[in-house]
Amino acid sequence: MFKKILLVIIIITCAIQCTTKDSSSIGVNSEETISVRPKLMVGIVVDQMRYDYLTRFYDRFGEGGFKRMVNEGFNCKNNHFNYIPTYTGPGHASVFTGTTPQNHGIISNYWYDKFGKNMVYCASDSLVRAVGSDSELERMSPRRMKTTTFADQNRLHTQLKGKSIGIAIKDRGAILPAGHSANGAYWFRGKDEGNWITSTYYRNELPDWVQQFNDSDQAESYFKEWNTLYDITTYEESGADKNNFEAGFKGKETATFPYDLAELKDQNAGYDIIKGSAYGNSLTTDFAIASIDGEALGKDDITDVLTVSYSSTDYVGHNFGVNSKEIEDTYLRLDKDLERFFGALDSKVGKGNYTVFLTADHGAVHVPSYLQTVKIPSGYFKMDTLSTKVTDFVKERFKVDGLIEKIANDQVFFAYDVLDKNNINAQDLQKTIAHYILQYDQIDKVFTREQLLTGTYTEGIAALIQKGYNQKRSGDVIFVLNPATILYSRTGSTHGSGLNYDTHAPLLFMGKGIKHGSTTQKTTIPDIAPTISALLGITFPNGATGDVLPFVLK
Repeated sequence: MFKKILLVIIIITCAIQCTTKDSSSIGVNSEETISVRPKLMVGIVVDQMRYDYLTRFYDRFGEGGFKRMVNEGFNCKNNHFNYIPTYTGPGHASVFTGTTPQNHGIISNYWYDKFGKNMVYCASDSLVRAVGSDSELERMSPRRMKTTTFADQNRLHTQLKGKSIGIAIKDRGAILPAGHSANGAYWFRGKDEGNWITSTYYRNELPDWVQQFNDSDQAESYFKEWNTLYDITTYEESGADKNNFEAGFKGKETATFPYDLAELKDQNAGYDIIKGSAYGNSLTTDFAIASIDGEALGKDDITDVLTVSYSSTDYVGHNFGVNSKEIEDTYLRLDKDLERFFGALDSKVGKGNYTVFLTADHGAVHVPSYLQTVKIPSGYFKMDTLSTKVTDFVKERFKVDGLIEKIANDQVFFAYDVLDKNNINAQDLQKTIAHYILQYDQIDKVFTREQLLTGTYTEGIAALIQKGYNQKRSGDVIFVLNPATILYSRTGSTHGSGLNYDTHAPLLFMGKGIKHGSTTQKTTIPDIAPTISALLGITFPNGATGDVLPFVLK
């Protein structure tokens, strides 16, 4: 009996001690356990960055940029976009909303508006005007994006006390990440202006710090020679400098280093030539660093969000291609800019007080004309030819003109008023067109609206198309080109497919609340926003479909 009583006492004592220990732990570390609240959350998107740029140029990088993120943070090596199309607008929206075009509605950079009967731009907004420019082309806002970003949720969570600022040379790269409730989004107006601007969606005048930056003529300082950062003979991770696969700049006979930007600017849209060089990323870094003080980011314990998109990598890639010396130099210089940016965050916000992630909005294909020289299947597609053939075929088959309203973004849009008037069944027309297009030599796959709305695809290209398909905004028949077959010029690279060269993007995390390590487990772009939301302890973006990556977080 005594032993039994003693055993009961021991069990009760252990239970009390364990409970007390757990309660104490929760009490002491409750803030750390529930969430990590850095003073500043920084989201970086590198426009058109393939994952293999990280590994290909890794040995040439310094210790303070990409390598710092790998050595101090977490590297997701098998990170992919899980939808089509892989373009800039959808990419930036998906990174920060945690979902795909199926939900956030940014189905392309430009798309056909079936209700307005015209092409629309992902960030255009006729209800606002530009601030800092008189151009009618700069009337921009995030209104076409249907869901919130994690920056929006942070604003709501902090009773609008936490700031949200978006920065990029491209308007869509600044506007979509910062969200609907942003304090500001700033993009670079080139041409003959060379200023950072915004729109009346955010404010009616440029803040003093932006005006001061514009008045400093920092942009003009980049009208200088663009030569390789190091001896060009050491650039062994790219092809020959002189080749037939690059476009180059107007006014220069060959697409070869060096480039005198001051001499070439008048023939290349003035300040736009800076956007198309490695210096565009340096200018973006200058402005991002100025924003830290200008907007007092990370100055208190209420989390602010700063989104930075490096657009010039995309301009250089489109112009010179994946395998160019220009791309190699652009990434070596971007590495220096990242080191400078992280150094500014260390000094202005404090190392350990901020969290940063870096990813891309899409990758890019090798120039098909180059791939053909090494016997890899590839090619060029002429959309006008297909459009004419499809339109003529439908007219002959159904004896009715005008059934097809538009062919855009690899999609066929029907004129439903014409279908109704002639009693033509939409599903029959879908099947007929799909069968016809599939016979086309450079078409790999075709899907109909009916298939995408009634079927459930869990893998392959079909699943990616379905996640990129928006009921109200997408077309009636969608077709997929053969691998490495593009609608583009014979020089330079492009993107948009669901193949690995376009979907495989870097994903690096670093800073407060982030573990050190790496994984080859597959992750997807929509996982980023829920992971950051979990880190901050805020509600996920309202349309988020991605998963939290627990192995990234402490």
